[in-house]
Amino acid sequence: MAGLRTVGAIALTLAVLALLGADVSHMVTGAMAAMVATFAIKEKQRREQALTLALGLPVALVAMSLGALLNTRVVAGDLFFIALIFAAVYSRRFGDRGTALGLIGFQIYFVALFVRATSAALPGLCGTLAVAFACSAVVRFGLVVETPERILLRLREAFRARLAQLVSAQIELLDAGPDRAEKALEDVRRHTARLHESAMMIQGRLEEGTSNSATASLVQRRVADAEIAAERLGVLLLTARSAERADTLTLHLPHAPVPPAGDRLRAQDDTTATLRRDLNALRLLVIRPVSNDRGTAVAHLRNRLLGYRDEENLPRASAVVQDVFRGIGEAARSVLGLRLALDGPQDESDDTPATTRSREELDAEDVAIAGAEETVPGGNDRKRLERPTTRAAVQVSVGSALAIVGGEFLSSQRWYWAVLTCWVVFLNTASTGEILVKGYRRLLGTVLGVVAGVGLAGLVGSHTWTAFALVLLFIFAMFFTAPLSYALMSFFVTAMLGLLYTLLNTYSASVLVLRIEETALGAACGVIAAAVILPVHTDRRTDELLGTVLTRLGDVTGAAVEQLSGGPALDLLDRARDLDTALDDLRASTQPLTHPITPLRSRRQTARYIVALLETCAYHARSLAATAELLPYSKTIAADPRLKGAGRRIAHNIDVLVARVEDDDSDGVAETGASLASILETDAPGPPRHDRVTGRVLRHLQRLDEGVIGLARPLGVTVSTPDKASPRGRVP
Repeated sequence: MAGLRTVGAIALTLAVLALLGADVSHMVTGAMAAMVATFAIKEKQRREQALTLALGLPVALVAMSLGALLNTRVVAGDLFFIALIFAAVYSRRFGDRGTALGLIGFQIYFVALFVRATSAALPGLCGTLAVAFACSAVVRFGLVVETPERILLRLREAFRARLAQLVSAQIELLDAGPDRAEKALEDVRRHTARLHESAMMIQGRLEEGTSNSATASLVQRRVADAEIAAERLGVLLLTARSAERADTLTLHLPHAPVPPAGDRLRAQDDTTATLRRDLNALRLLVIRPVSNDRGTAVAHLRNRLLGYRDEENLPRASAVVQDVFRGIGEAARSVLGLRLALDGPQDESDDTPATTRSREELDAEDVAIAGAEETVPGGNDRKRLERPTTRAAVQVSVGSALAIVGGEFLSSQRWYWAVLTCWVVFLNTASTGEILVKGYRRLLGTVLGVVAGVGLAGLVGSHTWTAFALVLLFIFAMFFTAPLSYALMSFFVTAMLGLLYTLLNTYSASVLVLRIEETALGAACGVIAAAVILPVHTDRRTDELLGTVLTRLGDVTGAAVEQLSGGPALDLLDRARDLDTALDDLRASTQPLTHPITPLRSRRQTARYIVALLETCAYHARSLAATAELLPYSKTIAADPRLKGAGRRIAHNIDVLVARVEDDDSDGVAETGASLASILETDAPGPPRHDRVTGRVLRHLQRLDEGVIGLARPLGVTVSTPDKASPRGRVP
């Protein structure tokens, strides 16, 4: 929608300016102003958007006026440009509005340089800015209306689609032969990651997109349940088709080998056929709108799948295959909860006892979910140059000063391209490595865009409206490809600029070659400034985020075990989402370490391994949290005080890892020993007496314990096996 809204604002601006008889220079100015006035504003509420847009117009007028007045005063213009850059970056500390106003000021000043604004042309240019901002407002609030509720609705539909795609991938994994197993497993990994991304996007929109906090908490809970159930179903299915129990890490580590196939699921077996049928039924329940649920067919499918939550309804099969059917039953329950939360009450006339029980559990959860209290963020104790916004402002200003000096040597007319690149590579980056990777991608996209620009300029020639139509197409493509590839986005930006040069009659092959040179210079200046001025090295950044992830992992695990042991009810879901957010930040910060251009191959593999292990640990922590939140109102799950002892070793080992990350000289020792399940055993003969739910909790704890110990080796933490005097091992 952002791309459509931006293209609509530009098209409307061009139409109005054409009716007013504006020349090409003013139309280019209007198009670029409409673009920045539209994409710079990120507030979620319409009132806040309108206020920012209204404040943006005077900022744009001042920037354009100063750009025109300082056009002939080289030194004064350069000094003001550097000051403007510092202010624009520093303003990010004031939230979305500060970021938007800073971006508008910088971009409009750049537009003044691009169209070579003069004092004589200033009245017409200011009128063009007013038209552009007015058209942006008309499109935003009248033609392409975007409200938080609509955004959340689309995200919910996207989540359903992602969930259905994951179930389809799991069906492919079930049917995959030895030659297709690796590709099928990779598809499951990809769709699992995409489902998680959708869940995180919904999380960020719930507060503004729902009527009250209780509704937000309910939707959050149902989305989390569906995500966890679908991921668990994938693990169970992988285990059932393998010769031995599959490691959860296999679903998170890229290119991990497929476990050796077993013989529990045969292609022509009746159980396999039933499993395939039920997975298809689950997919139908996910994707089918409630409005289409006429008749009894869907109710019959739902009742059958929910019946697998009762032991007597499970088909005769091995234990691991029965676990898959249980997983289908739990996934069906989560889908029922999701449909109730998103679509409201539904017909209950055809419910079986199993479906009625599931509805009663969901109703009890709905009653128990209270409005979450908003957490007041802790004060930022960083001061002056330690603040990220202040540090970035200083770095960008120094880098821009270098870009101005170097750009003047390359061209006294178009030196500002180097400054623009220096500015851009600092956007949404937090370390020197991230800036280096972003600069490389921008340079790659620019080189390819120049080649395309040369061809397009020859094809377009003097056809003004054809060029503007292609500009609109490329702007939409720029927004569409931005989440996918920064290099591809840079390609469309450069191709678009080649068309704008053609419109301004300043196009030549030498100009586009100069664009490559200025881009390389700007990227180099940005990297130099980031590496020399108040540097934040990639190792430091990743260590900080790794410590945060481990701390939050310990918080979620400890709170979940406490509640599962009979402790007080805690807000586990928000803690689990905080863990996911921290893990996403860590994953983004490791991109410089995992990028193909990274020369240290072993370091790249280590970074991928650590992130995959943390994703595995996060999955088990989320599963523990989801199970613990069922305790207050579930008829099938009861607290087990013995579980508290099973969590102590994990808590100790996480503390040791955190201490190691924060201090390389830490000499803490991680401990391992007997299986955590042995802690619940008694001295009485016979099999363990814990129930199936407790067994599932223990499996999650055991995998979590193994994952934490797996992190000890790459982090350089010593692992010590306790004295095995006790058959059940020692738990610190």
